[in-house]
Amino acid sequence: QLARIQTDSVVEMLRELHPDLRFEIVAMSTTGDKILDTALSKIGEKSLFTKELENALERNEVDLVVHSLKDLPTSLPPGFTIGAVCKRENPLDAVVFHPKNCGKTLSLLPEKSVIGTSSLRRAAQLKKKFPQLEFRDIRGNLNTRLKKLDEKEDFSAIILAAAGLKRMGWENRIGQLLSPEDCLYAVGQGALAVEVRAKDQETLNMVSVLHDADTVLRCIAERAFMKRLEGGCSVPVAVNTVLKDGQLYLTGAVYSLDGSDSLKETMQTSVCYPQQNEDGPNDDVQHVGITAKNVPAQAQEAAENLGVEVASLLLSKGAKHILSVARQLNDA
Repeated sequence: QLARIQTDSVVEMLRELHPDLRFEIVAMSTTGDKILDTALSKIGEKSLFTKELENALERNEVDLVVHSLKDLPTSLPPGFTIGAVCKRENPLDAVVFHPKNCGKTLSLLPEKSVIGTSSLRRAAQLKKKFPQLEFRDIRGNLNTRLKKLDEKEDFSAIILAAAGLKRMGWENRIGQLLSPEDCLYAVGQGALAVEVRAKDQETLNMVSVLHDADTVLRCIAERAFMKRLEGGCSVPVAVNTVLKDGQLYLTGAVYSLDGSDSLKETMQTSVCYPQQNEDGPNDDVQHVGITAKNVPAQAQEAAENLGVEVASLLLSKGAKHILSVARQLNDA
């Protein structure tokens, strides 16, 4: 349902811009939607939710695919690109409480209360902050997870992305928004991406107007950070970005699975550059899988470099060890 709402919202924007075009929505399900009894981090990397959709794109059965940006790997298969990154919804994580805990916050829950989350990133940060709570895996789409929370007594609360709840119209279920001090969010969280064939200039031009420049720059920095760290679903990597007065700030962090070991750094860069008309061979430069011709190229480069620099700084301080131990423990 959430995927459908997200797709509808993108199509709606495109219909307003192109009233003469007809858009047909093709619904599909993916491997990630079908394997619901295993933790996400155990069944491979991010392409779990994207492979089948990309196959359809490759076979020209569809012309564009709408994803949650956080589901897309930092390196896309050859021939594909992210042609639009729409204006970001609130990227923070949210706590949804069991009806009997209504009005509480995580710190007010009784000791040994069980919190459901399918994310290693959330669990690692919150275990450290709330050692009195227990964290357990919960899978399924938003509807399924809320049902599991409400109808059983297994969980005192579950953690979800605020953006998804908002898009579903369930904002009233948010009992607590987790600030970046409590829990840094996932790379790309809250942003929608439109994936197209890289050589399909017509579709690329059509969707590129959906780009939100601030969101593009923040997400390029976040994705570059993740790519440099070689992070994925199976390791706890988290970020926070702020774009203010032409300065882009990126906080990046890595965690051990139990949160006891972590590294965190913040750096900034200027992204205040004029848009230049860059016709010619630089037309289709991708930055971590994103093609955004209507965002100044120098600003995109600066954002990508910022992500790489923060990751490199963490790696120089031992991030590789933290992540490889996390990966081994998770595989075990």
